Amino acid sequence: MKKSLPRTVGALVYLPMLAATGAVLVACGGSSAAEAPAAGSPAVVVPPPVAVPVTVTPAAPAPVPAPVPAAMPAPAMLWPAAARDDAALAGVEPAMPATVCASLPAALARNTVGLLDARLDEAGSASQPDAMRIQAALDACPAGQAVRLVAGSQGQNAFLSGPLTLPGKVSLWIDGGVTLFASRRPADYQIAGKNACGEASASDNGCLALITTTPNGNGLYGDGVIDGRGGAVLTSGAYAGRLSWWDVGALTKTGGNAMSSQNNPRLVQVNNGFSFTFYRLTLQNAPKFHLVSSGVDGVTVWGARLLSPSLEYSVAGYRCAAGSTPVVSGAPNVERPSTCFTPETVKNTDGIDPGQSRNVLITYSHISVGDDGIAVKSHGSKNGPTGSVRIWHNRMYFTHGMSIGSETDSGVDGVSIRDLAIDGYDMGATSGLRIKSDDSRGGEVKNVVADGVCVRRVQQPIAIDSYYGDAADAKNGLLPDLHDITVRNFRYLDMAGSRYNGNKALLLLRGYRSASTSKPLYNLRFDNVVFDSLPGWAVTKISQAVPSSATISMGPGPVSFASVLTAAAGSNQFSVTDQRSAPLAAYDCGAAFVDFPAANAPMSLAGK
Repeated sequence: MKKSLPRTVGALVYLPMLAATGAVLVACGGSSAAEAPAAGSPAVVVPPPVAVPVTVTPAAPAPVPAPVPAAMPAPAMLWPAAARDDAALAGVEPAMPATVCASLPAALARNTVGLLDARLDEAGSASQPDAMRIQAALDACPAGQAVRLVAGSQGQNAFLSGPLTLPGKVSLWIDGGVTLFASRRPADYQIAGKNACGEASASDNGCLALITTTPNGNGLYGDGVIDGRGGAVLTSGAYAGRLSWWDVGALTKTGGNAMSSQNNPRLVQVNNGFSFTFYRLTLQNAPKFHLVSSGVDGVTVWGARLLSPSLEYSVAGYRCAAGSTPVVSGAPNVERPSTCFTPETVKNTDGIDPGQSRNVLITYSHISVGDDGIAVKSHGSKNGPTGSVRIWHNRMYFTHGMSIGSETDSGVDGVSIRDLAIDGYDMGATSGLRIKSDDSRGGEVKNVVADGVCVRRVQQPIAIDSYYGDAADAKNGLLPDLHDITVRNFRYLDMAGSRYNGNKALLLLRGYRSASTSKPLYNLRFDNVVFDSLPGWAVTKISQAVPSSATISMGPGPVSFASVLTAAAGSNQFSVTDQRSAPLAAYDCGAAFVDFPAANAPMSLAGK
């Protein structure tokens, strides 16, 4: 028997009979056999359906759903037993929400390359067809429950939405094989009275995030995907039909001071409140930052996958053809949309930025983005310093590394980094462990311990700098004060063919010192820090030398580049104390580097 095709709503494909409510409803007292939850599934309790206006237009051909990707393994199963069995994390792993208030079926389908057909949302009226029904379901959901995005009955696997607000006690669950795509229409994200969203300007306050929440015990869950469509051509504003979000980001490198900031939406913004969980989802192709918290007490990110750009916007190995990528030097491009992207050209796409937050756990996550993989920040906080941050069992790929800063003016006190692997893939401007600030946004950073770090193919394996970007002499005088930092069991590996082997791998160690003020790096300890060959020193363009204004101790474990440190000691207020007593025994990185666990990761394909 031939199945009837879905009818269309506003030129977008929707399920028959479900368009009005957009939810699979299970009433108290029973359900149909087709809709009944399987044994052991969460109970489903639904408020009265919310009416959503429906506009019917002549039928259009239904898109062909892309094949559903194979289910991904549980996050912990991607790690060796020693990491999986971390006693300090026993009983801490989140669980999927116990109760689902509404299950919304997908009404759209990814195309054969995993994106949305551009024709579906060319018209402004079609830019966010699922926003109303998702928001209505979230607003109607009782506290402590979740709205679940599921596949449609005829293979539909995609949602398309503009900005959503997640209530503080309500969670969003996205099933595996399902993608929530973001609108590519800047007007949908516009904050009234602020800079134009979708344009570069002197500041970047113009766009709402795709998902914003003030948490009170809520979160984002599931094995699905949130895709920001950073490489999609914009459909409104000054660059409609001409640039993508990532092209707008590139203007910050070519447009001068008047275009120094990109007004692009973040994917997830978590503001104030407490107890937010991000469990297992994939965030990809963010127009700007992927996941940001600000002023939150209690943030757990467990088993995340962050990827920008994905293979849908690139090619294997990021080998984009000449002239196909965003212009990041020379004259700005304001006329042609780029057709291929690399991590070096998707600007300011930080992975996870826990800012002004406390009691943060980031674990079992894989991050490949075009800026900092993780950046711990503290700026303008009313609740004291960022602190009690644990970053354990994580892997980074194309990123600018594991960072603290650059904004540290509210202080950072207590960061623990364990079992971290960073492979920079020889991308420019890459770092391993980096603490960065300057005198326009500095503050006290202390009690940082990195223990168990494997790094290869990065430009600066260790960078601790009070003059980030060679910035100096700011008028507001927010001075960096970096101290009590331990780097232990750190290994930098040379790799055949890498441009950052030997002395091309650079150290950057520089405290703060002006004519009237000195805030040197002190209590900086290297303990079992081993490089395969001797590194060099970073080059500076300002008078504050590298290295300078720092007091370092070595030991009790080995430091393979002790000769490099001691050769610099005695000048520029740089001193070294040798307390080594243990024999050379480099940290074991034999199982550290693995492919990004997704089929759409360009660096994880055969022939890379």
